[in-house]
Amino acid sequence: LYRLLLAAPVALLPAAWDRVLASPGRRELSFRHTHTGETLNVVYWADGAYLPDALARVDYLLRDFRTEETHPIDPALLDILHRAARESGSRAVYEVISGYRSAETNAKLARGNGGVAKRSLHMQGRAIDVRLTGVRTAVLRDVALGLKLGGVAYYGSSNFIHLDTGRFRTW
Repeated sequence: LYRLLLAAPVALLPAAWDRVLASPGRRELSFRHTHTGETLNVVYWADGAYLPDALARVDYLLRDFRTEETHPIDPALLDILHRAARESGSRAVYEVISGYRSAETNAKLARGNGGVAKRSLHMQGRAIDVRLTGVRTAVLRDVALGLKLGGVAYYGSSNFIHLDTGRFRTW
């Protein structure tokens, strides 16, 4: 039930999500967490369904590495990553800068950096900061903007983009 509630934003954009969810076969992602060095190659969707064990592995990798707290990651966020990689022509590894953030970590980061939202979607498991190896960050941003599936932010000087499952917006 909790995962269904997290996926609720899917209902807000039916035409766009129909395109994402129409992918036949299986959906796979590869990650390397830049802070922990951990890697994960995972098929998270197959035979028309999300795979609970795979989602749990993603939740762990994308945990708040500062507090070790885990939180369910919105499967729709994984679909955005999958679609962005596919649209960019890449099967490379997503380098994760930030996944889930606890309220404690988010507050600490917000105090030290004006660019961190006090009610960040990172705290709901609905946002990720990444780059994709072999794909220029500006290109990944343009691909994500073209998808119009959630929030997209570009941090060119830090070489990453932010993606989330909120309404489509950019900064």
